[in-house]
Order: sequence, then structure tokens, then C-alpha cells
Amino acid sequence: MGEQARWNLSVSRELDLNLRTFLAGRGGKKGDLSGFVEQAVSGALLRLTVDDVWSQNRERDPDEIERVVAEEIKAFREDYPLDRNSWTRK
Repeated sequence: MGEQARWNLSVSRELDLNLRTFLAGRGGKKGDLSGFVEQAVSGALLRLTVDDVWSQNRERDPDEIERVVAEEIKAFREDYPLDRNSWTRK
């Protein structure tokens, strides 16, 4: 997770109670609330980013997009061959 930042958030009491009850029902422990928020925000950012990319490429030819993606994946695999012991570049 790396270096931590502190946030001060305000949410409704109902949401606070629902989330804390949910986490407690799963054997929640210290840090679970922060972990839940971090996971939720990361997921939301990913979805928004994907939506932006789709919007920006709406007019492009799907076959061309697939070709570019395939080329980039091939180049990545050449630079980072699958080695489960190391993800370092060759």
C-alpha cells in the first residue's frame, strides 16, 4: 500500500452504521474501514477511467483498437517475459 495519507470524510450516519455492521459481521478488525474505502475508491476510479477511454474512442474502428492493443501486449510480453519469480524487465 505504500505511504499513507489521512482523509477526513463525512458520510451519513446510516451509511456509517450499515458499513460498520457489515464489516463487523465479517469479523472486522482495525483497519478494515480504511481498506474498504481504499478498495471502493480504487474500483470507482478504474470504472471512471474505463468510461473515459470508451468515450474517447467511440468513433474509432474496433478492429484498429484490437490491433493496437494486441501489438502493445506483444511488446510488453517481449520486454517482460512471464517469470513467476521476478517481474523485472529483461
